[in-house]
Formats: sequence, C-alpha cells, structure tokens
Amino acid sequence: MPRVPEGPQWSFEFKLDGYRLEAVKSAGKITLYSRRQNVLNTKFPYIAAALKDLPDETVIDGELVALASDGRPNFNLLQNYRSAESHIIYYAFDLMTLKGRDLTQLPLSERREVLRSILPTNEHLGISIAVQKTAHDMIALVREQGIEGIVAKRTDSIYQPGKRNGSWTKHRISLGQEFVTGGYVPSNLGVDSLVVGFYRGSDLIYAGRVRAGFVPATRRQVYGQIKHLKTDRCPFANLPEKTAGRWGEGLTAEKMTECAWLKPEAVARIEFLEWTGADHLRHAKFIALRDDKDPRKVVRET
Repeated sequence: MPRVPEGPQWSFEFKLDGYRLEAVKSAGKITLYSRRQNVLNTKFPYIAAALKDLPDETVIDGELVALASDGRPNFNLLQNYRSAESHIIYYAFDLMTLKGRDLTQLPLSERREVLRSILPTNEHLGISIAVQKTAHDMIALVREQGIEGIVAKRTDSIYQPGKRNGSWTKHRISLGQEFVTGGYVPSNLGVDSLVVGFYRGSDLIYAGRVRAGFVPATRRQVYGQIKHLKTDRCPFANLPEKTAGRWGEGLTAEKMTECAWLKPEAVARIEFLEWTGADHLRHAKFIALRDDKDPRKVVRET
C-alpha cells in the first residue's frame, strides 16, 4: 500500500463501499447523478425526497451506502435496494455549489462547514466523518472496524473533479477492488465462474477466474445480466498463458476452451487474499456486479 500522507493539513475519512452520488437541486427539483451521469431518482426516490429541503441551485457530493445490522457498509445490501430502503444512507462529503454560488475554490475545511449547516437532518442523510489522527491510528481503526479503507484529504484543497493531483488519496486496507468481466465458465445454472481482469493502458489483462461467492440464485442472476454481452472474441491481451502457474490461476489454451467470452463492459466487485507475482488473484470471491463504474478506468489498485 502506498504511504499514507499525514500532518496537520490532512484529514481522514472512511472509504465507504457504495455508489458515488452527486445531488443537484435546481428549479426546485432534486436530481441524483451516478459517477457515470446516470440519473438514479427512480432507484432511490427516498434519497431525493430526503434532500428536498436543500437550498435551490445547490450541488453536493457524497456516497450512497447500505449499512448492515452491525453498522458496516454492505455492498450486497445496496444491490438489493428495493428491499433495503431502511438501511440506505447518503453520506455527503463535499459542497460544490450553494444557491448558485461556486464554492469549488474554497478550502475543503470551509466547504464542509457550510455543508454541515445546510444538510437536512433525517434517517437517510449523514455527513461523512472527517478526523485528524495519525495515519497509523487511522489504519488500525479501519482494520478493527472491518472497513474497506481510508481517504486522505488536504483540508486546504479546492474541489477539482476528475483530477488526481495528490490532494485526495484513496488507500484500500482490505484487498478487494473492481474488475472487468471478460468471460465466464458456463454451468447448468448459468455461470460457474467469472473470468476477470483489469486495464493496463489499452490492454485488458487477465487476472483470474472467480468461482467463490456464488449461490444458485446469484449464478442465474449474474448470467441474466451478462448474457447480452456474449462475443466470439477473447478480450484479454495476455491470453492464452503458457502454464497454469503455481496455484493454478493461469489460463492456458486448453482451459480457454471451457470459457464463453464477453464484451468487456460489465464490472464486478471482487475480494481476494493476495496478488501473485504474475498479476493473478489468489482466493478470489465474487461480491456483486456494479453498474456505476466505467470499465475502461478499472486498473490494478494494489
């Protein structure tokens, strides 16, 4: 893991496993935008309703999260949003526009103070907690709580959407990330395992086959979500591999005959034990498909 920055100019927030969501109040109406600019009002009408008292011409940024009974974020629960309404909370962490005034050039610390003063209070809304601890103490807390990771932010930083300039840095503590689904091994239930990878430049690199984490219902459900992406062409630039490798994660020409290929458009959340020296996953487990991630931006994170 890259070194976590620290010092009086840095604050830490928990990296929550949910949907990044931008909420816009304009002409009296709330619109919820995903990272890919999809409108999510139909999926989460109660979040739009919870934000109805925001001032007009206001834009906030945050993360939509489902909390399990133990208080921890649970992405699977978020996927079942129709039955999990009472568990879903929008945690705001930034304010870009207030009553038509651009606040992006103000320091983060000031933007958060204003956000705290205008955010409505109800069961579906909260403000992402920002603390100033040592990096060592923050990492220990995240591990103790079983949370995905941390986000380090300079308190004097301006808001720069889509830019990686070092003022905001994400640090994953547990091993897990999104992968592009480029194929699958079929079964009588639809999917036996997924064939996943990540982008390195313009090349999709094979990382492993993922069989753990499925139950019969999810095998059928995932198949239903990916079957329209079937193609005759293998999308991975580094296949076939010459050998199966020490732990059998390699995909040889012989094993490739078992696979059905997909256009690389579906993204899956995968947890795993470790990376091997050959950029393969060990002990990988399927968590969920997610539609809020751009496949072309899926790279190796750890």
